[in-house]
Amino acid sequence: MNEGNEGSGSRPDRRRVLHGVAGLAALAAAGATGGQASAATAGDPLFGLMRDNEHDDFGQTFDQASRTIRMPKPTAPTLSPQTAELTQQAVKVYDDIVARGGWPQVPKIDELHLGMRHPSVVELRQRLAVSGDLDPNAVANDIYDSYVEAAVRRFQERHGLTTDGILREATLDAMNVPATTRRDQLKLNISRLETLTTNLGPRYVVVNIPAARVEAIEHDLAVSRHTAVVGRPSRPSPDVNSKIEEINFNPYWTVPVSIVRKDLIPIMEKQPDYLTQNHIRIFDARHNELQPSQINWYSQDAVHYTFRQDPGDFNSLGHIRIYFPSPDGVYMHDTPEKDLFGGDYRWDSSGCCRVQNVRQLVYWLLDETKGWPPAAIDQAIESGNQVNATLAKPVPLHWVYVTAWSASNGVVQFRGDIYNRDGLGVPAVPQSTKT
Repeated sequence: MNEGNEGSGSRPDRRRVLHGVAGLAALAAAGATGGQASAATAGDPLFGLMRDNEHDDFGQTFDQASRTIRMPKPTAPTLSPQTAELTQQAVKVYDDIVARGGWPQVPKIDELHLGMRHPSVVELRQRLAVSGDLDPNAVANDIYDSYVEAAVRRFQERHGLTTDGILREATLDAMNVPATTRRDQLKLNISRLETLTTNLGPRYVVVNIPAARVEAIEHDLAVSRHTAVVGRPSRPSPDVNSKIEEINFNPYWTVPVSIVRKDLIPIMEKQPDYLTQNHIRIFDARHNELQPSQINWYSQDAVHYTFRQDPGDFNSLGHIRIYFPSPDGVYMHDTPEKDLFGGDYRWDSSGCCRVQNVRQLVYWLLDETKGWPPAAIDQAIESGNQVNATLAKPVPLHWVYVTAWSASNGVVQFRGDIYNRDGLGVPAVPQSTKT
């Protein structure tokens, strides 16, 4: 990705925060521009973020004020030494929004999209203008035009939703969270960020669980981002502070006892051929292989055996496992179910983290390890054989729970409180949006 960054050593600037949150109104008041819009360029801090979620050209329009935001390459990360202070400055902006009465609620509607005319568009325009996503002069009609669509896209990107410019349930729910709640969400996350953003080092990996997103960070720049699938609320992913030590190509998967108990036994009661179909072998304590017919699946006897899935395209870990020490027994890995990355709802694992385009992340992780250029990595994967690569220098890894922050590009972002750890009533993405 080649989006840009404000420079890791620069002093946090409240004007940049204003641009990202309520800067449209502030700049309009200062005489920046009226209701005229121009095509978004790479100078818009959300342009690069939107390109993360889109593979076609971004041709929507934003107000002239957006072009004044300059952002060199590439994108600023979620966690950096400046994140806590910038988030504190964003709180001041949201204090101002709250003091002015917050934003209006947008009435419930099944769907709004480009070209529609509906009374709810009036409230939608007002809502987007207050948060700085729409020019404050463009709030006078009920047409869902390209200005509104562009503003909805901007809002969706700031809230980690599919950036398609269509107002559906997930976007509407996020839009109707009160300004006071969003302000409190920022405040609550400052203490987390102050703890997380010290002594980060030059190279590290961050998994933000509420965002279901992985970032590879080098010298305070996010050099690559990856969509993730993390633990469902009933089996949450833990906070992790560890170091990535090894990459396992074409690994076996040993089924954890918790999954044997909660998932495998009930499945085998209904589908006796499940293990055979999924290339999962059973071993006793002496490493003797057993047949499924030798196990009493109507008892808990199965938890005393080892269940191991052979390597292959069908393997639950895919072709790559990223290993790091963890008392919770979790890891990061590939997956044969690539469609899981396509929906807004990506909290569907048993605690581990599945990584989209994991090969790109592995290229970066092994970049400083002799003998592992990209061609060697590709060859190891294509061989189908079990191969392990030990990192020359372990890379710090942080799985974090951050639901609101402002990075050095000045864009304030929010995510749903998927595990209800904030306790503010912020809705998680509804599971009905899962594709």
